[in-house]
Amino acid sequence: MLRKTMKVFIQSLKLRRTCKYLSATTSLAGTWNFPQTRLHSTPAQQRPPTGISMLKHLTSKIKSTGPISVAEYMREVLTNPVLGYYVHNDMLGAEGDFITSPEISQIFGELLGIWCVSEWMAAGKPKNLQVVELGPGRGSLASDILRVFSQLSSVLAGSSVTVHLVEVSPRLSEVQAQTLTGDQHQTAGTENEPVYRRGTTSTGLPVFWYRGLEDVPKGFSLFLAHEFFDALPIHKFQRTEQGWREIMVDIDPQVDEKLRFVLAPTPTLASSTLLQVDEQRAHVEVCPEAGVLIQRLTDRIARDGGASLIADYGHDGTKTDTFRVSQHAQGPGLQPLRMHLQFQFTWTASLRETAE
Repeated sequence: MLRKTMKVFIQSLKLRRTCKYLSATTSLAGTWNFPQTRLHSTPAQQRPPTGISMLKHLTSKIKSTGPISVAEYMREVLTNPVLGYYVHNDMLGAEGDFITSPEISQIFGELLGIWCVSEWMAAGKPKNLQVVELGPGRGSLASDILRVFSQLSSVLAGSSVTVHLVEVSPRLSEVQAQTLTGDQHQTAGTENEPVYRRGTTSTGLPVFWYRGLEDVPKGFSLFLAHEFFDALPIHKFQRTEQGWREIMVDIDPQVDEKLRFVLAPTPTLASSTLLQVDEQRAHVEVCPEAGVLIQRLTDRIARDGGASLIADYGHDGTKTDTFRVSQHAQGPGLQPLRMHLQFQFTWTASLRETAE
């Protein structure tokens, strides 16, 4: 059922649904658009003009179409090709906005390197081994894993190891390339090529960069995702006396250049398809893109062999409002947005996919 629901939702991204949104002082009428995206990046035709701020871009969008979902807000703020937070910033490390485990100690990455070798051996030591990382940060985790591979070169002898990084940020891909390959890398000639950057490590291992998981070649793969899923767009829902209503982002009519949360007065496509029938909580967050990615990973592992390891902030379906903005927030697009992944939802998606 979950798999069918997810497919209905994704297929409905092409649909347009008109509805009215009510605020305390006024009503706004507009059309809600679900943009079809690749790993939550904005299509070129929807990109804001150069020189405009993210806040002005969002307010202009809302004035044109009506309140937007929290998912669309996150997608624009984080990965808009012109103004997105992750697209042009190097936000990791001691001087950045936040720090992750690989930036603190190499032990974490080296343990994952041992895990990779162990999984590869348990699978019968296939000839080709693809290490695939989603959202590789500064490349520190991959660097620590490859250090283990070098130390265990005798174990991996005879295998063909390649590294595949899924990264939507041009700025971070440059940092990753410098970390992993030094100056031994180059970018693609056009934007349309699946591999937009490639290089070679000091030990001779090929490294490739992609904008989407679907572009990574088929084959036995070990998939890694460390603090990746908690930045994917979420839909937020609130239980009311009239039933479930989606929480939207609107312009505050009382304060210039300020946004606020509002409730959709009628069910939206998301609130009608993404919620479980037996849901007991009063406030729920759902990340459909996480479910879709888990299904894709499960499909690939079942077909080509491999394993996946996801390390992230999350919960077992008991938490409610986990959506967070940096305490030093200065406006949309200037700080990270995070949520806690509902592991129960993603785990169920994986089990359903495997069962079918």
